[in-house]
Amino acid sequence: MELLIVPLEVPEGGNLILGQTHFIKTVEDIYEAIVSTAPQMKFGVAFNEASGPCLTRVDGNDEALQALAARNASALAAGHIFVVALREGYPINVLGRIKDVPEVCSIYCATANPVQAVVAVNEQGRGVLGVIDGFPPKGVETAGDAQNRRDFLRMIGYKR
Repeated sequence: MELLIVPLEVPEGGNLILGQTHFIKTVEDIYEAIVSTAPQMKFGVAFNEASGPCLTRVDGNDEALQALAARNASALAAGHIFVVALREGYPINVLGRIKDVPEVCSIYCATANPVQAVVAVNEQGRGVLGVIDGFPPKGVETAGDAQNRRDFLRMIGYKR
């Protein structure tokens, strides 16, 4: 077995969601989950089939984000992996609905940070083991940092 680090492309001013699923209708179901939850969101979703024609299936409502999602899925080259590239919204707006899609098995990350996937390769194929999301901690928050966090969450409307 070989381990690879595969850098993923995050859309400028946007976010990326990486997950594992198990069925060809994933692209359609994730598409429906996003547009029914956050219709203003621009996105592309790509899914790598693991059997049959083994194609990267692509859908979305923004051609550039569809192409970015497809590039990421192709770079991973692992079966049953999906990538969502999005703008004009945040993962928190749609992540619950994506997790509710029956064929979605797990989410590796939802991030705007630089992100890399750890991929295992053997004679059968490739699989995502996990991700390296962002940077290591620089310390433990102080009381002032905690207050800044609480103020920020209220400023953006996620807490009252």
